[in-house]
Amino acid sequence: MRPGTNTWIPERRCNMLNFMDEYKSKLRTAEEAVSVVQSGYWVDYTSALGKPEILDRALAKRRDELFDVKVRGNLISGPIHVAECDETNEHFIYHSWHCSSYERKLCDRGLCYYIPMVFHNNAAYYEYFLNVNVVMLAVAPMDSHGYFNLSVNTGVAAPIIRHADVVIVEINENLPRVRGGYDEVIHISDIDYIVEGEHSENPGLKVSEPTEYDRKIASHIIPYIVDGSTLQLGIGSMPNALGEIIAESDIKDLGMHTELCSDAYLKMYEAGKLTNRRKMVDRGKGVFGCAVGSHALYEWLDDNPGLAAYPLEYVNRPGIIGQIDNMVSINSCVAVDLYGQVAAESSGARQISGTGGQLDFLVGASQSKGGKAFICMSSVYKDKNGIIHSRIKPQFDGDIITSPRSQVYFLATEYGVINLEGRSTWERAEALISIAHPDFREGLIKEAEARKIWRKSKYI
Repeated sequence: MRPGTNTWIPERRCNMLNFMDEYKSKLRTAEEAVSVVQSGYWVDYTSALGKPEILDRALAKRRDELFDVKVRGNLISGPIHVAECDETNEHFIYHSWHCSSYERKLCDRGLCYYIPMVFHNNAAYYEYFLNVNVVMLAVAPMDSHGYFNLSVNTGVAAPIIRHADVVIVEINENLPRVRGGYDEVIHISDIDYIVEGEHSENPGLKVSEPTEYDRKIASHIIPYIVDGSTLQLGIGSMPNALGEIIAESDIKDLGMHTELCSDAYLKMYEAGKLTNRRKMVDRGKGVFGCAVGSHALYEWLDDNPGLAAYPLEYVNRPGIIGQIDNMVSINSCVAVDLYGQVAAESSGARQISGTGGQLDFLVGASQSKGGKAFICMSSVYKDKNGIIHSRIKPQFDGDIITSPRSQVYFLATEYGVINLEGRSTWERAEALISIAHPDFREGLIKEAEARKIWRKSKYI
């Protein structure tokens, strides 16, 4: 109640009225908003559910009048209209710094170009090296204080926004509001244009069932995980499946500190395993940068005080990860060679995903007291002709290396777990051959001998 009156007039309501005036003054149609884009511009769509669906369609309609407009995004599900509408790359050129399955298909068609990026450097890339003429992204509706929540896009959005010449937000009424450590919101005063419109339901990913390979690999890894461990699960079906299997184990009081929050964490929470109570950094909070998963996952993330979204410059910083006792990182890869080099983002020259945070967590978990970093794979794969190949190669020749041999820690297949830290070339070759499929071990031994990295087997 204001002094001298009998009427209750909340100060918040007055502020909200002021914010609504500013909101209305910045409201534009999608066509009006994208008119700021000029030929030669760099435009950012940010990440995942941050994709501005309405603005993307409006920008694509300007194809014939624009040339050499470069667009960046990552982990975005389709369709991306600016990419689909221009097979020539003459008008729009789309780029991703971590490919979703949809973006991977765009790469196959020559409609997407990959940007190598280590996730903890995401903010620094934009601050020091990259131009952003226009950023357009989806946000949750404005609150009474004039803030728009960046939702599951928090890990990457704020540094891009800060360095953009023009900021356009698209209100997506379906986005979950996430609690954050910092940079989880943008204020209306920092926005140039606002676009409204109806959106379809957020695309939910189908959660894959763990395979026989996943269960065997998990059975080898679980003995290394102690009560109170904090987990990072990388992008991909195998880490996600492993998280679900861990949820079925006897391990308790687990924590979450991860670049990507997936349904595996929800499974662990529902099983009573994920409590975050033993964490010494961000105690009581499950920390994440971005999230991709089912509708149930997004409901769990919505306004949950037990979770906190942070920019990837914090989540993936090795120095932060190293402060977390018993930090366990679990990622997957495509192949490894006898020297311990890991290819996790491509199959030959074909881009599949991205560097992401694998290297960040390899370094960080290695610095953690009791920390461990696992890279997992099935020992073999079957090609489109039904021929079986070993994922353990003699030596890469033209493959893209994600993690250098000097940083690789634990490697796991269905045949066991090995530790390569501090191991010599011949020790690495022996250890790797010990977890290869038996049908390929003899051939790998001959390849190791030819490279003079075979001494005497202690494993085989």
